[in-house]
Amino acid sequence: MEWIGENDSIETWQEVSLVYNAAMRQVRTKMEILNEEFQHVHQYNPIEHIKSRIKTPESIVKKLRRHGLDSTIENMVNYVNDIAGVRIICSFTSDIFMLADMIEHQQDIKVIGIKDYITYPKSSGYKSYHMIVTVPVYLSDRMVETKVEIQIRTVAMDFWASLEHKIHYKFEGDAPEHIKQELVDCAHLVSDLDEKMLQLNEEILEFSRKLEEQNG
Repeated sequence: MEWIGENDSIETWQEVSLVYNAAMRQVRTKMEILNEEFQHVHQYNPIEHIKSRIKTPESIVKKLRRHGLDSTIENMVNYVNDIAGVRIICSFTSDIFMLADMIEHQQDIKVIGIKDYITYPKSSGYKSYHMIVTVPVYLSDRMVETKVEIQIRTVAMDFWASLEHKIHYKFEGDAPEHIKQELVDCAHLVSDLDEKMLQLNEEILEFSRKLEEQNG
């Protein structure tokens, strides 16, 4: 089957919606399968839950305008990387990098960009692991390589990001300084909590291993 670039194969918003919805569902299904496999093999679920969404036309147009671009389908496809988004919520920070590595090794997923806000948080305190990937969407007469943004974060990080998002829109991106500082302070608390929960989990696992050895 001949490969057709996104520019040449997507011409209307209906096609954008169709193709990106298909790509989003593919990625979500892959993550659910990985989680089920982990449960079967290791009796452990690294993924707490998965969220997915397609960006609205209004949101896409706003993003294009912020970058000084015309609101065309071609610009949407070329310059907006998060039309389709999948967010993976994990229990522990160690799960984030493990899942990112698994995603990179999926044969039909191509990673085209990574932003590691776990190792290098934003100044606001925001932490998450972002991957821009492409997956092949097979239509009746062609295949379209389609971009999906994957965000991987812990439950605690997601809770913080949800509040930060609400505040950002409440104040239209210009929150009072004392609220911004409170958010940064909360981000530090979230990081400490994630680290302590990871340490506690590792201690529990080590205790379980020793108990199995004694009873083995």
